[in-house]
Amino acid sequence: MTGKRTTKFDFSAPAELFIAKRKGGPRPPVTYRRFAAAAEAIRFAVEEFPAVRTLGVSMQVGDERYDGDDIKRLYESSDYPKRRGKRLPVD
Repeated sequence: MTGKRTTKFDFSAPAELFIAKRKGGPRPPVTYRRFAAAAEAIRFAVEEFPAVRTLGVSMQVGDERYDGDDIKRLYESSDYPKRRGKRLPVD
C-alpha cells in the first residue's frame, strides 16, 4: 500500500500477519498468524502491538503486502468495520 494507489480495501479478505520479535541476535524470529478477515488482523496488530510501526509488523492480503504504517492507516480509516478498542498512544 505504501506509495501505491489502491481501490477500496477488502476488510473481509483473509490475511496473514507477520510480526518480527526482537530478541537480540542478527536475525529476529518471526511470528506468523492467519486471520479469516483482514479487519481482525488489523485490530490484533494495532491493539496488541501498539508499536506496530517499529516492531516490523507486516500483513499480506492476497498479493498485496502492507507495512506497519499501512496497517495503522487502515485501522484509523473511516471504512474500518470493527469497533476500535482502547490502546495506548505510541506515536
